[in-house]
Amino acid sequence: MPQTTSPPLILHVFPTFAVGGVQVRFAAIANHFGRRWRHAIIAMDGDLSCRERLDPALDVEFPSVAVRKGDTLGNILRFRRVLQRLRPDLLVTSNWGSIEWSVANLAPAVRQVHVEDGFGPDDRSGRLPRRARLRRLVLHRRTVVLPSRTLWEIATGVWRLDTRQLRYVPNGIDLARFAGPPEPGVWPGPVVGTVAALRPEKNIARLLRAFALAAPDGPACLVIAGGGPERPALEGLARELGIAGRVRFAGHVADPAKLFKQLDVFAMSSDTEQMPLSLLEAMAAGLPVVATDVGDTRSMLAAANAPCVTAPEDAALAAALRALLEQAGLRRVLGAANRAKAERDFNQHAMFQAWAAAFDGTLGPVQPG
Repeated sequence: MPQTTSPPLILHVFPTFAVGGVQVRFAAIANHFGRRWRHAIIAMDGDLSCRERLDPALDVEFPSVAVRKGDTLGNILRFRRVLQRLRPDLLVTSNWGSIEWSVANLAPAVRQVHVEDGFGPDDRSGRLPRRARLRRLVLHRRTVVLPSRTLWEIATGVWRLDTRQLRYVPNGIDLARFAGPPEPGVWPGPVVGTVAALRPEKNIARLLRAFALAAPDGPACLVIAGGGPERPALEGLARELGIAGRVRFAGHVADPAKLFKQLDVFAMSSDTEQMPLSLLEAMAAGLPVVATDVGDTRSMLAAANAPCVTAPEDAALAAALRALLEQAGLRRVLGAANRAKAERDFNQHAMFQAWAAAFDGTLGPVQPG
């Protein structure tokens, strides 16, 4: 009787597997390829809420691993034992929060792909000297996948990684899911919306202040989709600004496609981003965008939308927001331009194929064009 060979096992280590752009992208890739690979997923903080996005038909497990804050050496030894026990065909690590796994695999136990998607508030420039040195040490012989041009510049200029290690794989979007005409929402209009985890680096407080400046009264409404520790403080700020009656905190939205169709303007007020998935979703939905000039935001958007990409300041964001709230025609023009740019440059199929090649070890060096 012929023996059957199990699909390769990929061990994915995330700082968190809460719902976010990185995790949603992985879920889309895994769902697309089905049982091409087996997956084991570890969240360093224990949060596995994004498992809801995974197809139940996938072959996936969630190993329990003890992570002790401050016990670096102990963690490294425990992680090394996990690698020896699971014997994955590939280790995929994500961002600085999984760096101890790269150290555990320094004398390589398994082939490794490291993914850098961006930085938290304590590392938003990517230039903390100790972190740069450690990345250079543990990643200098690893394949490193980067979704943004900004990260490419940091990886080559600050971490001094060899370009032969690097793979530039921009994010893609399911254009069909966000296509179609706008849908009437439950909020008065025009409606400004954002989709973001309510964490400090997203700076939703800036968006609240900008909205208060741009639309101190009138029918305009602001919808904030996403959960996180800052929600109580943000709700308090909305009350202080006198706009609480026109701000809706929608909480976590499992499928944001319907929400995007109910918006007139998408806003992003972050202090740090690289290639944000929510921005691609807004473009796919044909929305005009007001955003802070961080990461690849300016180059992602259509050229016509560039005047609405601003310095990370309340007044600048408010001015761009006011212009779009007052000009429905301009909103339509910019939204159509963003949709066309998404169709041309951010094909989800191309992203899937690049990631499959990265997982299989057949993707060669790729630089930004």
